[in-house]
Amino acid sequence: MSEPTAAAGHKEPGQQGRRLFGLRWGRLEEPLGFVKVLQWLFAIFAFGSCGSFSGETGATVKCNDDLKEMTAISVQFGYPFRLSRIPFEMPVCDGNATKRTLHLMGDFSAPSEFFVTLGVFSFLYSMAALVIYLRFHSLYTENKRLPFADFCVSVSFTFFWLVAAAAWGKGLSDVKGATRPSSLIAAMSVCHLKQAVCNAGATPAMGLANISVLFGFINFILWAGNCWFVFKETSWHVQATNKENSAEQGAIDKQ
Repeated sequence: MSEPTAAAGHKEPGQQGRRLFGLRWGRLEEPLGFVKVLQWLFAIFAFGSCGSFSGETGATVKCNDDLKEMTAISVQFGYPFRLSRIPFEMPVCDGNATKRTLHLMGDFSAPSEFFVTLGVFSFLYSMAALVIYLRFHSLYTENKRLPFADFCVSVSFTFFWLVAAAAWGKGLSDVKGATRPSSLIAAMSVCHLKQAVCNAGATPAMGLANISVLFGFINFILWAGNCWFVFKETSWHVQATNKENSAEQGAIDKQ
């Protein structure tokens, strides 16, 4: 009579070890839970790398008049890449002329803001889905509507990540073109009137922005793969599996 009690007492510590704060952390070892953790993590990487980016471009202007010193122009830019709102002053070599304020060319806020917004929503949904999966897994498996809704949302995020990554990749290419030192020089008329010698400054470091595009496509791959694992939880997959099992059983019975 004491053996079942001892066995039950031995089992309780194991159950308590798998539960912490009411969550069954062991489900993270399953594909559906593990992929959701990756989605949550890479969503942070995506919107963090894009939203926190800042760069600097510049050029130098040396008037032909030896009395004037060389002028260094430095222009800082970053998210949300509304370059047309970023001013810089063009030096003048004519003493009677007044300084002009120019702006960088282009507004690339639409693809960058869409990318960051999608990353934030992806982060929030992945976190909420993880809580439901770890805390209310029985509700997730018993309620047929939850897996179906999760599947529809996963398909939507897959499509939006593909669009967002491609759009931001094109937008980033345009940002690089608009912020090259050569583009800065081309916008200054003083560099084309043979009044000064203009040289390009350092090329902006775009490594973090490039990584953000990469994270966007990684998120697309993760959500595309997640669609299959979520689909296996829906009634569609269960019905298809039952039909296959029935067909196999019928074939065995005929033999």
